[in-house]
Amino acid sequence: MKEYGVFIQTNHKQLVGAVVAKYALQRNSQHNDRFDVQLMDSRDYPFFAAREGQLYLRDGVKRPWLNDDLQSFTPTRFLPPELMGYQGRAVVIDPDIFAIADIWELLTRDMQGKAIMCRRRHLTKGVVDRCFASSVMLLDCAKLTHWKVEEAFNEMFEFRRDYMPWICLKMEERDTIGLFEPEWNDFDKLTTNTKMLHATRRRTQPWKAGLPIDWRPAERFRLFPPVAWLMRARRHLFGEYGLLGNYKEHPDTNQTRLFFGLLKECLEKGIISEEMLREEMRQNHVRHDALQVLEKTPDLNPPGNPPLNLAA
Repeated sequence: MKEYGVFIQTNHKQLVGAVVAKYALQRNSQHNDRFDVQLMDSRDYPFFAAREGQLYLRDGVKRPWLNDDLQSFTPTRFLPPELMGYQGRAVVIDPDIFAIADIWELLTRDMQGKAIMCRRRHLTKGVVDRCFASSVMLLDCAKLTHWKVEEAFNEMFEFRRDYMPWICLKMEERDTIGLFEPEWNDFDKLTTNTKMLHATRRRTQPWKAGLPIDWRPAERFRLFPPVAWLMRARRHLFGEYGLLGNYKEHPDTNQTRLFFGLLKECLEKGIISEEMLREEMRQNHVRHDALQVLEKTPDLNPPGNPPLNLAA
């Protein structure tokens, strides 16, 4: 096993995004011989299926665990230290994150003794959210021997661990977490400074437009609790995804162009077959007009250059 690894979380619903994310990492790196890239598909870990339909604790609310949910893969983001034998460095990313810079720059940066590097999740009315964005993390695996994912996962169903503090890294010692630049996890923002684009607004993921929503919204809103009551009532009356509507087009056409430009190259290189893409469309994992969008998508700039000609 190499000293450096990059890990991409996924499940059956985000497989195309994950494959494109892997391709983007390798396309835009000059150091592919120095690190491995591995998909972590939640279906490969039996403890996920074993808990199907059971209640777990999420932000103080008990909800059934559904492996068919769009983001059922998220606990796998804590797996890389185990998979690396608690040695070396790892970067872990969501399947909707696409590298533009060379990931080697992040893998080899000075961590200043920290076990984890990431960014804050977002700003709310000028106040920094206490939640860290664990969707992209740089990890010093030797410092994370306490990460035992199956054990931690099962604690959620024993109501001894809450999903939200876990995923927000609030269970980690604060002085073990360092911050990197937001551009390494740019939330729905594509500029000349972006190093990795994160299509974090699920409703506008470019490859999902027009499909029915298949992710579950939060059911706790501290600033205005009545919204939570309405969301819980909706779920009980109409089902997990009832009345949630459909995915929308991304408002930034450059982000759609980037994703479909990468997907186009994957098809041309045989990394993704048209047969696979059609099957993903049939299962409502990829928008039904994906082939038409691909036909209209211009080629990206060659590797070694910014993929799109963006305004400064």
